[in-house]
Amino acid sequence: MKKQTYLIIIAFFSIYVFWGSTYLWNKIAVTELPPFMLASMRFSIAGFIIFIIARSIGISLKITKKEFLNCLLAGFLFLGYGNGVFVWALKYVDSSFAALLASIQPLVILILMRLWHRKSIKAKSIIGIVLGMGGMYLLVSQKGLQLQEGSTLGIIMIFTCILSWSIGSLFVAQASMPKNFFITTGYQMILAGIMLAIASFVLGESWSNPVAWTLKTQLSLLALILFGSIAAFTSFNYLLKEVSTEKVSTSAYVNPIVAILLGWYFLDEVITLQTSIAAVVLLAGVYFINSAKKGKKYT
Repeated sequence: MKKQTYLIIIAFFSIYVFWGSTYLWNKIAVTELPPFMLASMRFSIAGFIIFIIARSIGISLKITKKEFLNCLLAGFLFLGYGNGVFVWALKYVDSSFAALLASIQPLVILILMRLWHRKSIKAKSIIGIVLGMGGMYLLVSQKGLQLQEGSTLGIIMIFTCILSWSIGSLFVAQASMPKNFFITTGYQMILAGIMLAIASFVLGESWSNPVAWTLKTQLSLLALILFGSIAAFTSFNYLLKEVSTEKVSTSAYVNPIVAILLGWYFLDEVITLQTSIAAVVLLAGVYFINSAKKGKKYT
C-alpha cells in the first residue's frame, strides 16, 4: 500500500477509537470540573504542545490572515461551540447516550451538502445512512436507557452541537487552511481555548489547580489532550482534505460503539443483545458509506 493509504487508515483509527473514548473521559472529568474550564484547558494545552513540537522539527507557524480567520471560525464551530457546549450537556446526559445522539451527524452532513452545494447523494451512501439511523434507533429505543434530570435541554444543545460540527466539516473541506494539518489543528485549538476561557469567566466558572483534582480526573484530561485532541483532531483535519466529508462523518457511527464498550469495561454497564444487533447494523452503515465509489451519483 502507498504511504498515503497507511496514513488514511491510521487517521480513521484515530477518529474512530480515540474520539469514541472522549465521551468517557469527558464524562469523568466534567463530574468534578466546570465544563468550559475543562474544554479550555484541554484545547489550550494541546495547542501549545502542537506548536512546541512543530517548532522543534522546523515547521513554520506563519499563516496568512485569511487562513487565521478560517482557523478562528473552524475553531469556534468544532471546538468552541461544538465541543464546549457538548461537554456542558454531559452534565445532564449519559456519555453513551450522547454518543448515540451524535450518530445523526452523517445524515445532517448529507442534508447540508444537498442544500448548500446541490451535491447529489450516492445510492450506497443513502443505504448507509438508512442503516446507520436504524442502528441508532435500536440503541436509543432500549428500555434500559434512563435519562437524567435536565436531559431535555442537554439533548437539544447536543443537536445544536451536531449542526455546528456538520457546518464546520463542510466549511473546512472547502476553506483555505494552513498546508500543514498539524499547524491547522494547533491554531484551531489555541483560538478555541481562548474563546472557551472567555465563556468560562463570563459564566462565572470557578477555576482550580490540577494538583487538587482526583487522579481519575487528571488522567482523563491527559487522555483528552493526547488522544482526543492532538491525535484525533489532527487526523480529522487531515481526512477532511483527503477523503469525502461524508466518509469522515462515519466516525459518528463508530464512536457510540466504542463509548458503549468503554462504559461496559470501566463502569460495569451491561451490553444487551439489542445493543449488539445495533452495533452490527451501524457498522454495516459505515461499510456502505465508505464503499461508495466515485462515478455516477443519484439524487
